[in-house]
Amino acid sequence: MTYSKLTGTHAECKAATEHTRSANARIAEELPFEDRRSFECARRGFIATLDPLVIHREGGRAPAYDLSGVGFLDGGSPDTVNPSLWRQAQLNAQHTGLFEIVDGIWQVRSFDIANMTLVRGDSGWIVIDPLTSAEASAAALRLANEHLGMRPVVAVIHTHSHVDHFGGVLGVVNADDVESGKVQVIAPQHFVEESLSENVLAGNVMSRRATYMYGNLLEPSPTGFVSTGLGAALSMGTTGFVVPNDIVTNTGETRTVDGVDIEFQMTMGTEAPAEFVFFFPDFKALCMSEITSHHLHNVYTPRGAQVRDALAWAAQIQESMDLFSNRLEVQFASHHWPIWGREEALEYLTKQRDLYKFIHDQTLRLANHGYTKEEIADRIRLPDALGHEFANRGYYGTVHHNVRAVYVKYLGYFDGNPSHLYPLPPVESGIRYVEFMGGADAVVEKARASFDEGDYRWVVEVLNHVVMSDAEHVEARALLADTLEQLGYQSESAPWRNFYLCGALELRNGLPRGSSFGATEGMARGMPMEALFQAMAVRLNADKADGVRLDLNLHFTDLDQDYLLTIANSVLHAFPDRRTQGADASLTTTGVDFKRLMLGLTDAMTLLREERLAIDGDVDALASLGEMFDNFTRRFPIVTPRPADPDHN
Repeated sequence: MTYSKLTGTHAECKAATEHTRSANARIAEELPFEDRRSFECARRGFIATLDPLVIHREGGRAPAYDLSGVGFLDGGSPDTVNPSLWRQAQLNAQHTGLFEIVDGIWQVRSFDIANMTLVRGDSGWIVIDPLTSAEASAAALRLANEHLGMRPVVAVIHTHSHVDHFGGVLGVVNADDVESGKVQVIAPQHFVEESLSENVLAGNVMSRRATYMYGNLLEPSPTGFVSTGLGAALSMGTTGFVVPNDIVTNTGETRTVDGVDIEFQMTMGTEAPAEFVFFFPDFKALCMSEITSHHLHNVYTPRGAQVRDALAWAAQIQESMDLFSNRLEVQFASHHWPIWGREEALEYLTKQRDLYKFIHDQTLRLANHGYTKEEIADRIRLPDALGHEFANRGYYGTVHHNVRAVYVKYLGYFDGNPSHLYPLPPVESGIRYVEFMGGADAVVEKARASFDEGDYRWVVEVLNHVVMSDAEHVEARALLADTLEQLGYQSESAPWRNFYLCGALELRNGLPRGSSFGATEGMARGMPMEALFQAMAVRLNADKADGVRLDLNLHFTDLDQDYLLTIANSVLHAFPDRRTQGADASLTTTGVDFKRLMLGLTDAMTLLREERLAIDGDVDALASLGEMFDNFTRRFPIVTPRPADPDHN
């Protein structure tokens, strides 16, 4: 479903209004911008960077990473950017490259949204979090080898199950070396299941929403992209996956990796479902992974993910202090810059701990008074002791949406009001709202008056109904775009700014071009078979499978394992170590080739021709299987109506 592009002034970015300028001026007066400690820490230990910071992909395609367009950050904060977010953007984008933390530990920062850390072992590098893409991690490793001396990678540590901490692994290691055990890959318990659950089972919808959250579609400018808050920008290169060969399961476990001692603490279910932090006693250095960073993180991330446990988050920070505070001299993490000095690090950790516990406790206090999640989100403000610390500001998460996440964690989305039990979907409610309010033209006229008064939250609420009822109403789409833009200009949170501005972009220009969602070769190779079957079950179209009974015996030669794949009752199951005499067909192939086949990376005719697939029984059974799965369109609408039939985008 497509809509006409806006033209003329309707399609243009607008200047900040008087209301936006006033809102940003209040932030400039409220916060202690004279505090420059973060800039001192961000500069400390600098060795070298790339200039310009552009990381190319093979084949002449668009760069995997490009910070060459953010030179405008050199100046003072413009009216179109929240001055607090501008400060964070400068810290992220202007402090790039290789930095020494202590002798023996270095970081490459701002080659991606995350940091890649390198620890010197007896014979090679221990790499912590090899970024999102292979191009970015390879460039980071080259920079380190150039300035610190060439060393092989002997181990990789994945701190947790988010793709910006493992997707670039094939830029620093060879998958065969991991499978053989030559390179040690250490990860927390449930890392494989959680990383693939997040990036495969719900991967398409998350990646679409992530284009909004990370501002991938926006041009860098004072009216466009300035930062992700969590890092300078997200690399867009080649992602991969390898199955770790060393899993840590309990707090207190230790490893000696290439002569380097490491003590682990499990922090499961906090910032990620599978995560740990760890301490290097020889360096007196604590890696907090992504449990702490120089902002308020997401208890719920707007791209979509499981709601996180704010109380457990605070408790895990406290446990880190209990375990390591007497020995640490420097604290670093998977994002942003380190903190040197025991007292300074403990003060920072204490306020990060209290940040999450305050949001948790005060949300439930007000919930127990009967307030709804929207009411609580509008009431809670951080005390100055927490809120005036730049490391606690909402550059990524916000108090407003984290409060709602805590509410949902305990009470779900329903607020108890029966009027909200069975609401109409957006298009149908939009049509009725607009009719009740006197028609689209009348709503737009009233909304324009509210826009002039700076009542932007109300304007987007009412105009959303108009656009959902009639996406071709040009004046409604144009005014909604202008309003989202002003909210973006005021946002301290980079994801909120990016969401608002990407929404305006979609309203003005329509959907960007996109392809069908699909896994990569690296993901297919590393994906456990159970994860593949879960992904297949999610893609099964219930209507197409209605009334179908299909049994397939599968034998994977490389795994020496059988599965029985069944479809019945419009549900797909795969039972390990089981076969049936009455199967429609029996397939023999490797597990890797079956994964590639089911993920669309190859086809049955190719595998048959190359004698990598054998079918005994009904040959058409495999073809009928493939016809029952959905292919997901990457760039579905977000701020305009979705088609009623998902098969007709």
